[in-house]
Amino acid sequence: MDTLTAIATRRSTRVYKPEQISDSQLQTVLAAGWASPVGHGAYDELYISVVQNPKILENFAEYCGQAFGNTKYNPFYGAPTLIVISAKPKDDGQMVYIADVGCILENMQLAATDIGLGSVYLWALLNRIPQSPQFVASLELPEGFKPVSALALGYPAKPLEKRSFADIKPERIATKIIK
Repeated sequence: MDTLTAIATRRSTRVYKPEQISDSQLQTVLAAGWASPVGHGAYDELYISVVQNPKILENFAEYCGQAFGNTKYNPFYGAPTLIVISAKPKDDGQMVYIADVGCILENMQLAATDIGLGSVYLWALLNRIPQSPQFVASLELPEGFKPVSALALGYPAKPLEKRSFADIKPERIATKIIK
């Protein structure tokens, strides 16, 4: 799939097959993340955790369901893989790491789309509820790192339909060109 088709086709997937993705697919998605631009080249201030352990995912889903007041809620929609991007906040308070995490996740989503996987960016999962100390511990983060965002990843229950830019409403984001 060419880049522009992947960009147009990518959308949030909220229903997944239970089957785990292959190791080679995971490596492709991770490689796309590793290729991401990072402010000031501070790659050592970012950390990727891949959670495929069903028990950890089940426990975290239960915790989130209780926090959201809906015990049937699955915050990662049953995806068998959850990728958590963590960062080491800067001492000077600058928050460029949030943009870095966004770049990493978007690259991963585009790679996932390219190879037929579904994904959904899960910012609220880690930022709207108090973080579960048990889940954070399961990520085995280096000291000083905190989870920022996550990506659910798996085989979509319904394959993504290919789209082109012609299928997307023009200027669905207000746009002004200043010359």
